[in-house]
Amino acid sequence: MTRTPAILALLLIPAVATAQVPATQAAPGAGPAPGQRLVVDITGGISEPMPIAIPAMPTPQAQATAAGQTDALGRQVAQIVTNDLKGSGLFKPVSTDHAVAYPQVSAPDYGYWTTTGASALVQGFVQANGDGTLTVGCYLYDVYSKNEMARQGFVVTPQFWRRAAHKCADTVYTRLTGEGPYFDSRVAYVSETGPKAHRTKRLAIMDQDGANHRFLTNGQSIVLTPRFAPNQQSIVYMSFEGNRPRIYTYDIGSGRNRLVVDRANLTFAPRYSPDGRSIVFSMSTGGNTNIYRVAASGGQPQQLTSAPGIDTAPSYSPDGSKIVFESDRSGGQQIYVMNADGSGQHRVSFGGGRYATPVWSPRGDLIAFTKLSTFNVGVMAPDGSGEKILTHGWQDEGPTWSPNGRVIMFFRTGQGSGKADLWSVDLTGVNERAIPTPLDGSDPSWSPLLP
Repeated sequence: MTRTPAILALLLIPAVATAQVPATQAAPGAGPAPGQRLVVDITGGISEPMPIAIPAMPTPQAQATAAGQTDALGRQVAQIVTNDLKGSGLFKPVSTDHAVAYPQVSAPDYGYWTTTGASALVQGFVQANGDGTLTVGCYLYDVYSKNEMARQGFVVTPQFWRRAAHKCADTVYTRLTGEGPYFDSRVAYVSETGPKAHRTKRLAIMDQDGANHRFLTNGQSIVLTPRFAPNQQSIVYMSFEGNRPRIYTYDIGSGRNRLVVDRANLTFAPRYSPDGRSIVFSMSTGGNTNIYRVAASGGQPQQLTSAPGIDTAPSYSPDGSKIVFESDRSGGQQIYVMNADGSGQHRVSFGGGRYATPVWSPRGDLIAFTKLSTFNVGVMAPDGSGEKILTHGWQDEGPTWSPNGRVIMFFRTGQGSGKADLWSVDLTGVNERAIPTPLDGSDPSWSPLLP
């Protein structure tokens, strides 16, 4: 296999057509008056998502491409944008069969869109280029103030047309919320099948919406805790290959595995450093489990903790200066923070009960965790303050952050069945939804934004 090439180009494109749109007053109570900024308030629970129109995207000329006809692609791109924005919980796509002519992409029929109740409008186009690439145009409009809010274009090879759709959704989401993008990303996870007492567990990877799914391992050995490298070219994980639980890296492009630490000891719970140069992990020696660091290329591990008991689940702060981890050194599993060299170890969880699987937000402002007393996912500040439980399922655990630090993915195990599924929830705890996978799923790891 060859490496997946990145999007060929990301550029600001000129208007498809020029048109003078006369300014008119918004209908009373219909939306923001002209001059007011159209935004989504994300500070609390969303009681009423923003209504948004996303009609099918036209093409200047229907042409056959390696991904299909450009007119069909225009409908599919609009549907992906719709699904992304609806799935965020912040937007409510309005139902419309209104056909947008190609010249209208840059000159919306505001009179019509006002009647739909939409506050915002996403229009665009799909065009086949002479060199075999596709251009996907993406425009965002404020319906009531009749203003263009964003204009972006993406040139992609045909096999990556879905990425252009996700990037369009990211453009809209970022402009209307002020949050960073996250739709153009991937998820690695453990795909599970079989009876509760004898599960087959395979490493799998997919787009964040479940598309482009593929298995990376064959299930002959149990795999656990996959974690992306910052450059997304490899995944570090634990495998029971040869009935010896050890840490491996998987090269996504070549499909090759590499043993990280060749020791007889149990090694597990790996995670890359933010610069990708190191891997932190747990290793059991002499009845204790401590946290170690090793170069991503392999070598001699450096011990970072030495307290009696089990220290595990290390996760770096985004600047690489600190590591959060769980430890039972106080008698029960709690969350601790230390400097990246192992100094300054101190407990931060004091909310009652036991805590596990801490992971630092990519924004650095929060730590997600599993609350073991209730088996739910929550967040707290790095100093342990502001604890908030976000989920209330039967057995929720294993949080992982979206690239923008606003959404958390986790897995939920059904009562009695042992069947696990992937779910996500935003920081309000309101927008909880299931993530589609072909089989059962656990141990998700959300990638950074794709390059």
